[in-house]
Amino acid sequence: MKKNIATELINAGREQARISVETINPPVHRASTVLFGSYADMLRANRGEFEGIAYGTEGLAAQRAFEETMRELEGAEGCIAFQSGINAIAMSLMAFTEAGDHVLVCDNVYGPTRNFCNRVLSKYGVETEFFPSTCGTDIGKWIKGNTKVVFVESPGSNTFEIQDIPAIVNACEGRDIVTMMDNTWATPLYFSPLEHGVDVSIHSVSKYISGHSDILLGTAAANSRCWERLREFCDTLELFAPQEDCYQALRGLRTLPVRLRQHEQAALEIARGLEELECVAEVIHPALEAHPEHALWKRDFSGSSGLFAFVLEEEYEKLDHAPFMDSLELFGMGYSWGGFKSLITGGRFRRSNSFRYEGRTIFRVNVGMEDPVDLLEDLKQGLAKIQI
Repeated sequence: MKKNIATELINAGREQARISVETINPPVHRASTVLFGSYADMLRANRGEFEGIAYGTEGLAAQRAFEETMRELEGAEGCIAFQSGINAIAMSLMAFTEAGDHVLVCDNVYGPTRNFCNRVLSKYGVETEFFPSTCGTDIGKWIKGNTKVVFVESPGSNTFEIQDIPAIVNACEGRDIVTMMDNTWATPLYFSPLEHGVDVSIHSVSKYISGHSDILLGTAAANSRCWERLREFCDTLELFAPQEDCYQALRGLRTLPVRLRQHEQAALEIARGLEELECVAEVIHPALEAHPEHALWKRDFSGSSGLFAFVLEEEYEKLDHAPFMDSLELFGMGYSWGGFKSLITGGRFRRSNSFRYEGRTIFRVNVGMEDPVDLLEDLKQGLAKIQI
């Protein structure tokens, strides 16, 4: 059958595109519509029985490859990629709560997590209560009859308190409570939430997993008890992640062990150097012996990442910190962390419960891939500009 030019242009080249080629990295599809091979397959999809991909929102090759790699790394039943870390947190919380439920969240969580609970979950009749960031066996006194989720972040990404995760999990057993953990700081390489009994492990992929400060992505991985409910909720909302971002996240994930070792070693070198400065009151790094929860870190974690903080001596607290921050040459002032560029932030934090750094300015350091000797010298020269 001879075809007109418009028809030829629409259909030309499709056969060549279907040629199977094995490459190291997965293909990136830019597609919404997926064509069925037969009418029988379409009917199976209509009945929810089709095992293939029926539509682009179900996740195409790059997303599926990234999710499967994360699933294996987490030791999970399944994993879903989201458009950002807070998306992964929000959707996980919504999947397991309904009006009248009570949610417990550790007080040191990522700010957007707190905002989501206070501003969104509350609109749908879900009560959020923030418990102390160093909780363990005492979590039991916070649990109510309608508590459905306990959400932890250990260590917290600003003040670095560590919760006793096994103790919290044990306290929740037999109560129909889902435990969730934001594990972005340690990554699955240095702490495995599901192996410690947590039901849902969440990551901001924008940080260490991607490692290059150029994408926004999140993941939630669940055990066999919780996977189907999480998957069905996300399927209902047709949640998916950008294919290009999944591709880049998978590429970053391949080098995570090498990068994380460098971040860890450099951060410890800088942290120990800061401990020796007279103006520094405390370096807040879980792998340092002086950290209040160091014993918990040593028991449960197999390594540390490149994010930590420090506070200055009291006499420096009321001084102008701008000369220090503005004079830094190698540290960019910016949010996020986990990338190759070193970053710093400074500020005070408000909590629902009293905490050990209340009223203190906390300087958070993301140690990138620069030489640690140069980074420490940069911090020293900056701190020297704060005049007493």
